[in-house]
Amino acid sequence: MTRFTKMAVAAVVAGIAATSALAQELYTPNLAYRTGPFAATGIPLMNGQADYFTMLNARDGGIGGVPVNAEECETGYSTEKGVECYEKTKDRSIVTQPWSTGITLQVLPKTNVDEIPILAPGYGFSPMMDGETFQWAFNIPAGYWDAADMIIQYLEEQGDLEGKKIAFLHLDHPFGKEPLPVLEMHAENKGFELVPIPVGLKEMQNQSAQWLQIRRERPDYVVMWGWGAMNAGAITEAVKTKFPMENFLGVWWAGHDADLKIVGEDGKGYKSISWSFPNPDAPVMQDIQTHVVEPGLTQSNPEEMAGVFYSRGIIISAILGEGIRVAQEEFDTAEISPSQLRWGLENINMTEERIAELGLDGMVPPFQTSCSDHTGNSGGWMLEWDGEKFVKASELMTANVEGYADIVSAKADEYAEANQPWAVNEDCES
Repeated sequence: MTRFTKMAVAAVVAGIAATSALAQELYTPNLAYRTGPFAATGIPLMNGQADYFTMLNARDGGIGGVPVNAEECETGYSTEKGVECYEKTKDRSIVTQPWSTGITLQVLPKTNVDEIPILAPGYGFSPMMDGETFQWAFNIPAGYWDAADMIIQYLEEQGDLEGKKIAFLHLDHPFGKEPLPVLEMHAENKGFELVPIPVGLKEMQNQSAQWLQIRRERPDYVVMWGWGAMNAGAITEAVKTKFPMENFLGVWWAGHDADLKIVGEDGKGYKSISWSFPNPDAPVMQDIQTHVVEPGLTQSNPEEMAGVFYSRGIIISAILGEGIRVAQEEFDTAEISPSQLRWGLENINMTEERIAELGLDGMVPPFQTSCSDHTGNSGGWMLEWDGEKFVKASELMTANVEGYADIVSAKADEYAEANQPWAVNEDCES
């Protein structure tokens, strides 16, 4: 073999090695929002997500020995920027994490074409729980309709809702309108009056008009579907107008420690349904301390890490990590494809034992997914602000999914019909 030929062969081998090295990662981009009007809530969530995968990479070399690349693409919670991020990342990604109901709704029609799973934990389009219709979309471990149902369950436990009035203070955005079908169903069936009160994106920090309406309406309860600066604005106004905080409840995205710390003791009694809970003594927190915090690899801080949203970010990445692991085992390959990850996300069985194995003790309820159930309906706890932190105010609650199954089916069929041709999973039998 001539010297030239040897050099050529060496170059080819080096090229293959380099290509292999580049391929040796699990690319799970995150459409993050660390800027804009929702940054205060986005930052702790993104930090929790990032720190979990940083910990796995440092402790285990990733998942199945393959590092996770959880690169962020900043959207500022803008739907337009979110779609740009999706298009920019989709060629390499095994999953897309849109992080906004508006972005999710824009990306959802593309899923049957691009065949990349959407992972939208606790948000997005509620009928995505119908895995036969939305075969590429997941809102594990609980959806907005689950949240609405559990909130009404909790209020019913406080007394009969017949003749009561519930104000629905919500962001005037697809996210804020999501629970209306289930809330309207319950209002009709249980005999209470539902009063929707929208908050525009430009009104989030000045809700004087909305709270003037609440004072006029004199509702028995206020249920808030808020996000970002809207939450702090609403909680501040509630305190200012002396609304009884024990009658003020929010969805899980309206249960952010920092928003309540603004009012401190005056916020005592405020509640938020949640499918996650911070446990500083969980083994995963020690592993993050050892492998991420001590080497200086986190953007977080001790106060944030003790809160609900940081720990929820950990849970979100843990769910994705579990879907990846299940797929790797099923298909006997470490570098899985998007379609293999879809199978993995459809076959998560997060038992109490598995939760403990992952070091997530007490941080998330058990749940299980299937090809027909892309949510898992984990249930959640009602959390209450005690003046300093959120504490559990209920045992684990579960949504009565059967109670709104007809709405799920009708809305899923409606979506498929409006987006023809729409491929469904005809092989799903579970």
